[in-house]
Amino acid sequence: MNSSKHTELANHAWSVADLLRGDYKQSDYGKVILPFTVLRRLECVLEPTREKVAEIAEQYKDSDIDPDRFLRRASGHAFYNRSGLTLKKIAADPQNAAKNLAVYVGAFSDNARGVLDRFEFAQQIKRLDGAGLLYQVIGKFTDLDLRPEIVPNHNMGYIFEELIRRFSEQSNETAGEHFTPREVIQLMVRLLVAPDGDALQLPGAVRTVLDPACGTGGMLSAMDDLITDLNQGATVEVFGQELNPESWAICRSDLMIKGQDPENIAFGNSFSDDGHSRKTFDYMLANPPFGVEWKKVKDEVEAEHKSLGDAGRFGAGLPRITDGSLLFLQHMISKMKPVDVNGGGGSRIAIVFNGSPLFTGAAGSGESEIRRWILENDWLEGIVALPDQLFYNTGISTYFWILTNRKSPDHKGKVVLLDARDQWQKMRKSLGDKRKELGKDHIATVVKLYGEALDAAKDSDHPLHAKVKVFRNENFGYQRITVERPLKLRFEVTEETLTELEASKVIQKLPQAPALTDAFKSLLGTSWATKQDAWLALKDAVVQAGGTWPTGAPFNKALRELIGVRDPEGEVQLVKGQPEPDAELRDYENVPLGEDVEEYLARDVHPHVPDAWIDHSKTKMGYEVPFTRHFYVYEPPRSLAEIDADLKTLEAQIQELLGEVTE
Repeated sequence: MNSSKHTELANHAWSVADLLRGDYKQSDYGKVILPFTVLRRLECVLEPTREKVAEIAEQYKDSDIDPDRFLRRASGHAFYNRSGLTLKKIAADPQNAAKNLAVYVGAFSDNARGVLDRFEFAQQIKRLDGAGLLYQVIGKFTDLDLRPEIVPNHNMGYIFEELIRRFSEQSNETAGEHFTPREVIQLMVRLLVAPDGDALQLPGAVRTVLDPACGTGGMLSAMDDLITDLNQGATVEVFGQELNPESWAICRSDLMIKGQDPENIAFGNSFSDDGHSRKTFDYMLANPPFGVEWKKVKDEVEAEHKSLGDAGRFGAGLPRITDGSLLFLQHMISKMKPVDVNGGGGSRIAIVFNGSPLFTGAAGSGESEIRRWILENDWLEGIVALPDQLFYNTGISTYFWILTNRKSPDHKGKVVLLDARDQWQKMRKSLGDKRKELGKDHIATVVKLYGEALDAAKDSDHPLHAKVKVFRNENFGYQRITVERPLKLRFEVTEETLTELEASKVIQKLPQAPALTDAFKSLLGTSWATKQDAWLALKDAVVQAGGTWPTGAPFNKALRELIGVRDPEGEVQLVKGQPEPDAELRDYENVPLGEDVEEYLARDVHPHVPDAWIDHSKTKMGYEVPFTRHFYVYEPPRSLAEIDADLKTLEAQIQELLGEVTE
């Protein structure tokens, strides 16, 4: 089925909005259209076995035997409907439409009925019936042909995604929180599975897959399809969790139709209510929402971080509250299968991030500590930079992070950076912020280059050599050093000093305050090169004014703040015989991990500021991945002659246009 066909079917479903207009707000259209589309899809899937199921249901109507397994077998699916009703029959009896539809929905198996309940379908039936619209809406959907032979499962996913996108636009929600473009998913799953191609083709292969932010289930379906394409006899068990009830319901219904266990899709927040605790998986992939805060689950996450530490999911660190992306990654890492002594087992992870997790957070921050934990454990296999304007809800650049705890020997201790930002084609029609897409050739190119990344990085003759770089894990580490310089002061009394003296709470509360004021006035315009000379002169002036010289650290500190002036040629201030650091001149430098910081200071700092030193007590270790810096290519500015020629051409064009106006 081509894209125009599934758009046509989505348009048909969305045309119900014309009936709803006036009785429903635009933002509520999806609350009717989405569940009715799911219901119609379920009905079309069950149509070939409907009568057979009804016969079995009739046989066991008065029996004490639970007919569930017989009904499933008769339907050929993991769900069924015991009723002889259809949407077409219900629409033909407008007076009893609400009652019959309730009976029809109630006749579904528990798993299918649970999907419709998440849409609060009973409330929508009541509301539509009260507005006199129910039988008309049902009639619209009876004309929607969603039989599997007409609309395969893969294409049904496109229809649901298109409807959700429209629903999100109407309700000002973010469509990208619910699903990921299918061609992006295709690239993602191929990168994830590529190294395991041979193992997946072994007879009896069984693989488990998790998406902790599964949306409508597009990634899970793609993984299922890819693995079964490689091995028709493979068993793929998919698991997911989703917070949005509509997306959860659609994902669950999709898996039911495909014969997967819908109970594997948990509802709720993966952080506060892990639906798959204590489980591990062969493959994990996710596209968590970009830059979404985790304030709602702050208490649960922080409690696990503090109480369980490394035994929990978030022991490595907590990112800033405004972005929970790295929490998702820690959550997934906690579910990796251990690697056995023979190198078997283990897991592979792929996750979509924006640029923030690459570098946000200084040394010692939660984000930096999470990156450090990942790199020091040698889990990060590669990062792939994608084109911008690829997602529906954002035009910013995005990245795939690929992680595994079973790296191949030649990848151990290394990280691949692959620049695929130029692998795209323009869409014929934009969808939200999505103006670019990945073609089949682009996907094939990226997958091939990722597979041969180590060789391509070494071979300068490789056609895509410039697009891939390989680094050691420690290359992303750095030491954040604090460079101090001595506080240098000269001392003077000015009009400003007198003003500040009157405002100083420390000095004004002293009984000697009047004498101090007189002393300062008598020395107006005087300056001293050293603190000792200044203190002696001021002390003499206070005594002459009939006062006594105050003592104590607070007074001396306040006095230095009043008369001390920063001066590059001034006296170095000492504390316990050591130079006092000047907070205003304090600087920070990032020194590559493994480099001697004192050698760095002597080479890069002392030629400019020879009196600088490092405060080693403040040194911190950090990790970041400056992706764009590694692929930056300098482009020299245009020559002045070229710019001048352009200006002259523009001037000539302007003169020509002005001439046409005046004629």
